[in-house]
Amino acid sequence: MNSVRTTLVWAVLVVAIAVPIAAAAASPLLAWRSPVYIVAGFAGVIAMALLLVQPLLIGGYLPGLPAPRGRRIHRVIGAVLVIAVAIHVAGLWITSPPDVIDALLFASPTPFSDWGVIAMWAVIGAAVLAAFRRRFRLRVRTWRLAHTSLAAIIVVCSVVHALLIEGTMETLSKVALCMLVVLAAVKVGVDLRVWAIRR
Repeated sequence: MNSVRTTLVWAVLVVAIAVPIAAAAASPLLAWRSPVYIVAGFAGVIAMALLLVQPLLIGGYLPGLPAPRGRRIHRVIGAVLVIAVAIHVAGLWITSPPDVIDALLFASPTPFSDWGVIAMWAVIGAAVLAAFRRRFRLRVRTWRLAHTSLAAIIVVCSVVHALLIEGTMETLSKVALCMLVVLAAVKVGVDLRVWAIRR
């Protein structure tokens, strides 16, 4: 019974990640895009998919992965997430520097840009906290609350950013992925009581 459950959970996760990526790859809009823009777009799609995996790892919801190993993988995927965001932004910069400058200055006429920039800075902030945890000499509970607060900002802003964009991602699979990301983040937040500062 456990093996069936394990297989089912992993199958659902793979489908939840693979379907939006495959749907984006089949988008007819790609025919009019440059290779750099396509790479930048898919880096964003992959980053969105990784946001589904992160809370599942830290919450220990993926069968077959002990908690310590899940946390190690969580850190690795966190680094991959930073790289994906960097590729996403760098690719957009190469294709259209003025648009990226407007977005970074919150002067862009497209509302989704603001949400994306906030998510980007939250990703950087969470990564810095994770990388320099000991150097900052923060109490574990304080660090945990700060890191989780940034993660919540990442999830909310990334979901809004993705939903507002009319691009290569297919609508239904994009909405489904965004819903799963939010549900996973809420579940781990409730189960682990991340807001609790007490011991």
